[in-house]
Amino acid sequence: MPKCLFAAPCDSELRIKRKQAGLSQQQLGEKVGLSRQAIIAIENGHTQPSLKHAMQLARTLGVTVENLFGKENPRV
Repeated sequence: MPKCLFAAPCDSELRIKRKQAGLSQQQLGEKVGLSRQAIIAIENGHTQPSLKHAMQLARTLGVTVENLFGKENPRV
C-alpha cells in the first residue's frame, strides 16, 4: 500500500490515473485482460502486476510504468 504522511489511506498512482481517465476498475481490467478484483488488489498494494500487465496498464492510461509503479512518489 502506498505510504502516506497521515493516517488516512491514500490513493495509489494507478487509482488516481484510472479515475482521471474516467474508467471504472471493471473497464480498466477489461482493457488490459485483468479482473476487477485484480485491479483492486494492485491498487491496494496487495499484489503487483506482471511486466506485461504493468506495460498494458501504463499504455492504457497514457503514462510510464515508472510513473504508475515506481518507488518514488512525487506527491508525498
